[in-house]
Amino acid sequence: MVKSVILAAGKGTRMKSETPKVLHEIYSKTLLGYVIDAVNDTGLADENYVIVGHQAERVEEFVKENYNNAKTVLQSPQLGTGHAVSMVCPYLENFDGEVIILCGDTPLITSDTLKTFIEAHREMKSDITVMSAVFDNPTNYGRIIRNSDGSLNSIVEEKDATQEQKAVKEINAGIYCLNWQKIKNAFSQLKTNNAQGEYYLTDIIEWGNKNGLSVNAHILERNEEIYGINSKLNLAEATKMLTKRTLDKFMTDGITIIDPDSTWIDPQTEIGKDTIIYPSTYIEGVNKIGANCKIGPFAHLRGGVTLEDDVKIGNYVEVKKAHIKSHTNACHLTYIGDSEIGSNVNIGAGTITANYDPLSKVKSKTIIEDNAKIGSNSVLVAPVTIEEGANVGALSVITKNISKWSLAITRAPLKIFEGWVSKKLGK
Repeated sequence: MVKSVILAAGKGTRMKSETPKVLHEIYSKTLLGYVIDAVNDTGLADENYVIVGHQAERVEEFVKENYNNAKTVLQSPQLGTGHAVSMVCPYLENFDGEVIILCGDTPLITSDTLKTFIEAHREMKSDITVMSAVFDNPTNYGRIIRNSDGSLNSIVEEKDATQEQKAVKEINAGIYCLNWQKIKNAFSQLKTNNAQGEYYLTDIIEWGNKNGLSVNAHILERNEEIYGINSKLNLAEATKMLTKRTLDKFMTDGITIIDPDSTWIDPQTEIGKDTIIYPSTYIEGVNKIGANCKIGPFAHLRGGVTLEDDVKIGNYVEVKKAHIKSHTNACHLTYIGDSEIGSNVNIGAGTITANYDPLSKVKSKTIIEDNAKIGSNSVLVAPVTIEEGANVGALSVITKNISKWSLAITRAPLKIFEGWVSKKLGK
């Protein structure tokens, strides 16, 4: 099996935030979460080591709560990327396999790319493989300098590069695959003879060549995958790139998205064929949407939502943590939260499932069974059950369970005062 080392110790000064950089989110997942998931989804890695430093406790808590095959390793003080990787040496002393090294702020990297990278490393019988990419404008990146046989000679940072080296368009993508037993000694021999006075991970290239190892670079096909997050501007740009990738896949798979430019869908969401997503819809979190559904325009799914086939979620409808069965409609201005809703249910405009008690801070469930009808501007105060076939009249506030095929109304009787306006106007 493969083990990963994920660099997540940096402060992220340019984010200008109290939140550690790797815990910023795209949709409902952290940057670090995207990277760990990409590694796990290769099916090749059994253990991840996350190097922590800045606000280590918060990153440690995230890793502990969400991953049973990841552990954190503290880097203190922070003396560079080479020093960061050296922190795992005691844990991997007897490990005889491959280690991949990644950055925790590259959320667009995919499991397919990592799997291809590891396979290329093996096919080349390489000891050190660096992922590279080709850019028309490689400014600010370290350049990949190859030998005449195509092997990797060195990585030269732009500030140290000659004019000839600056013309090279192949750059260091910052991901490495190492045969650990052959490379581990490099991390005790790195030097700090550089302007930053740090131990650079890139120096293992020179070390490998001096020690007669096989050192190579593998070119990444999709450059966007190594896009790193250093600022809120980068975060917004990465969100756009991830969204486009997600929507393109959905449309290829048979989902109609009327206006991709105004539609945002979390890649953790599943959508069935022939579903139509109308403009200005925002879907975040883990959701499962069936076939032939209609969502939007101006709809918001907030995670934990399951929609069976032929469900309609319409204008300005918000749904979270709800299971809605087939042929049910919620077309206008409605909030559905913490709910189980049956088939052939019609939910009128302005309906609210009041699921949260702000005093006890408890959220309760609303259950609406098959064939029920909920009138417009109704409030269903959870916990409450509307049984099969029951009807709720418009403007009702429901605080008790409603039995099958019953009608429930709480509105006040209509009163008409004849001539009231004329009297007020003195007519």
